Amino acid sequence: MPESAFLVLLLVIAAALAFDYINGFHDTANAIATCVSTRALSVKAAIFMAAILNFAGALVSTKVATTIGKGIVDAQDVTQMVIFAGVMGAIIWNLITWYVGLPSSSSHALIGGVIGAAVAHAGSSVLLWGGLKKIILALILSPIVGTAIGFTIMLAVMWIFRKKAPGPLNIGFRRLQVVSAAFMAFSHGTADAQKSMGIITLALLSYGAIPAFAVPLWVKLSCAIVMGLGTAAGGWRIIKTLGKDFVKLQPVHGCCVETAAAGVILGAASIGMPVSTTHVITSSILGVGLTKRITAVNWNVAYRILWAWILTIPASAAVAFVTYVTLSPFLGQ
Repeated sequence: MPESAFLVLLLVIAAALAFDYINGFHDTANAIATCVSTRALSVKAAIFMAAILNFAGALVSTKVATTIGKGIVDAQDVTQMVIFAGVMGAIIWNLITWYVGLPSSSSHALIGGVIGAAVAHAGSSVLLWGGLKKIILALILSPIVGTAIGFTIMLAVMWIFRKKAPGPLNIGFRRLQVVSAAFMAFSHGTADAQKSMGIITLALLSYGAIPAFAVPLWVKLSCAIVMGLGTAAGGWRIIKTLGKDFVKLQPVHGCCVETAAAGVILGAASIGMPVSTTHVITSSILGVGLTKRITAVNWNVAYRILWAWILTIPASAAVAFVTYVTLSPFLGQ
């Protein structure tokens, strides 16, 4: 292999791990925003717990990694530069939305980035439309399911404990929320770290370092470690948006949110569907908030989040397209 190809492979691996780290602190809020806002855990304790369980969850399975690595573009038409530009598109969009405090989807950003770079390289014919439809359908349906399950669980809890006074009830659920937050952190690891695993494995396959798409152990460990470190760094801006600005939550609400979201994420991960953890936790908060009253939801924040979701795939695709066009003359195609 030419020396330049090996250099780009190293750049791809570095960029994918950087994306994993950014994904960690960008999506810390997914696991801990509700338990921090309800004071079930201190910020430091919540972040430490989330970092450890994100690491553990990342090692459980590689089904999502396989979907990301094989379901967007044909591996035969992928080059190191395509993968590098795609990851950079996702990184830049994640940083923009983190800076303004919007919980956008890292999954959408990565998928959009790979699409944009692949189209810049060889046109839309290299896209695997069957796989993309399956991925995008999961990303669209998961918020709907998250809202419905969050709403249903909250209604069930309200009915079961309808004769309990709010004060003692919240004390009990504050303890339970530590368990539900741990469940959510673990499920986040099973979903999000695998996306970088899929990208790195695809790059190794494209370079010829591995004979078939199978995630090497060192890739699993490195992505799990980096995701944990990124989570430990904390995503303060998005924690505030999700935990305080969107819907005011009590411990009973937070426990229902995390249980609903973690159930959806783990269910999807078990069949290899790369749902957005951001979408699922946000929609679960919405579902729980709607059981209180419609006005309990800050709809201005909801609209901002919705626009971030709508823009993420095209925006990250555009950034990746420009990155590919700009850098390919220097790094090769």
